[in-house]
Amino acid sequence: MAVDSPLQSRMSSPTTSEKDVKALKFIEEMTRNPDSVQEKVLGEILSRNSDTEYLKRFGLNGSVDRKTFKSKVPVVTYEDLKPEIQRISNGDRSPILSSHPITEFLTSSGTSAGERKLMPTIEEDLDRRQLLYSLLMPVMNLYVPGLDKGKGLYFLFVKSESKTSGGLPARPVLTSYYKSDHFKRRPYDPYNVYTSPNEAILCPDSSQSMYAQMLCGLLMRHDVLRLGAVFASGLLRAISFLQNNWKELARDISTGTLSSRIFDPAIKNRMSKILTKPDQELAEFLTEVCSQENWEGIITKIWPNTKYLDVIVTGAMAQYIPTLEYYSGGLPMACTMYASSESYFGINLKPMCKPSEVSYTIMPNMAYFEFLPHNYDGDGAPEASLEETALVELADVEVGKEYELVITTYAGLCRYRVGDILRVTGFHNSAPQFKFIRRKNVLLSIESDKTDEAELQKAVENASRLFAEQGTRVIEYTSYAETKTIPGHYVIYWELLGRDQTNSLPSDEVMAKCCLEMEESLNSVYRQSRVADKSIGPLEIRVVQNGTFEELMDYAISRGASINQYKVPRCVSFTPIMELLDSRVVSTHFSPSLPHWSPERRR
Repeated sequence: MAVDSPLQSRMSSPTTSEKDVKALKFIEEMTRNPDSVQEKVLGEILSRNSDTEYLKRFGLNGSVDRKTFKSKVPVVTYEDLKPEIQRISNGDRSPILSSHPITEFLTSSGTSAGERKLMPTIEEDLDRRQLLYSLLMPVMNLYVPGLDKGKGLYFLFVKSESKTSGGLPARPVLTSYYKSDHFKRRPYDPYNVYTSPNEAILCPDSSQSMYAQMLCGLLMRHDVLRLGAVFASGLLRAISFLQNNWKELARDISTGTLSSRIFDPAIKNRMSKILTKPDQELAEFLTEVCSQENWEGIITKIWPNTKYLDVIVTGAMAQYIPTLEYYSGGLPMACTMYASSESYFGINLKPMCKPSEVSYTIMPNMAYFEFLPHNYDGDGAPEASLEETALVELADVEVGKEYELVITTYAGLCRYRVGDILRVTGFHNSAPQFKFIRRKNVLLSIESDKTDEAELQKAVENASRLFAEQGTRVIEYTSYAETKTIPGHYVIYWELLGRDQTNSLPSDEVMAKCCLEMEESLNSVYRQSRVADKSIGPLEIRVVQNGTFEELMDYAISRGASINQYKVPRCVSFTPIMELLDSRVVSTHFSPSLPHWSPERRR
């Protein structure tokens, strides 16, 4: 017997618009029988790509059924596909992965050999992404009424892009979307009105863009019903910008003239139509509020009608929740969708839930999804190999179990391991809902950066060579992502041992060079975040007393760890361990300058 879903029962409300009803009905249709949708999606992908070099290699001979596909086509990682992607990047236009032309590459936050991964995309993928975006507000309107009566203050930015040697654009997925006609020429929708003009969002200079977006948000402060950014860290960076620049912003508002720091012609022209006259009352209010030392609840003081924050606070972003609660006075935080450069995946059907309860419903029309059971007991137990594990269909996953996401896309990725670890929390109709647990193998992350253990190890090795000649060496290390500062930064704890067991340390100058050398050794996503986006602060090394890591082991053993199996954690977050490490610090050092980074890709 069919049971009405919560969405279906709300659709009958007389306050739900016809447009919203249509979107909600689509969600219901997609989730009633996701297995049949998945069968259709895979059939479409295999049929249209049957003549590609990649699928021909595995002898499908035109077969579009799941059994043949899964028995003949292997599960792969980026490294497996790198030769094909490199050929496309170099200008080969033959149907290698997709029968449709690859129009651009979306740069992933994951890296390969220190460079961003390139995800092939085709023109129609923009339509699929737009479709998922169109479902967000109809769901939100079920929980937060009246969002058509005001505006959203969203801090949105484009990032640096490049072209491959074959002439294809290579850029982040959101930069691609913001520069598309889907965004720039979007039809008017009272539920999706932003305070930020397109000219500010599309400005490649992040400082000018931030200034203009903040100024617009202040001028329209009573119209703002929701604040947002892509990541929680991005919204905190906006608050930090306001802390550092409110006097100049107040001066612009007071005089009705735009700061000379804005020199982008498009922004200047657009702002001349927004900042049209002095507003002494607003300037005085801003000065009174921002000059106070205590900024607790500053968001609701400046934007009093804000109903929620629209930011990603799952996964690595969860570390920013306490700081956001402090600045917002405890406003709800909505995580609305789950997406990546490879594909957009799903939406949160209960967007006003607590951050710890966020689950995403996978939309089965976006791609073909499989799930690799993830056997992890918290103590580093090995996972089952692919040969030992059968991948599970979307409709067959089990509540409470964790899986690694594997996708097959219209653009030609086949059985590709995304690297996201998800836990099944329940079902909407017959479609599973997942909680994002973490990125596989990621140790450190401040924003879009992802640094794994191998990268960190290599960076430590490279930096330690700077004092190897004097006989000093790093005998142990660990790390953590410091997010109490804005922007956040990497902290590396080193225990050093000098020649002849002495405790003489390298000079401050040498240690500062070590910090910079570590940054130079990290991947291009990290370095772009430092140099261009300024979303990560200088790397810090904290040297601890000799014997500190033995104390760390003693503490772990006292809590039940096996002395035979104990390994120094390469990343820490447990408060007592952090306190122990910080109590043993004998010197601190910061990177003295920015690492090298260029938007041009290595050929």
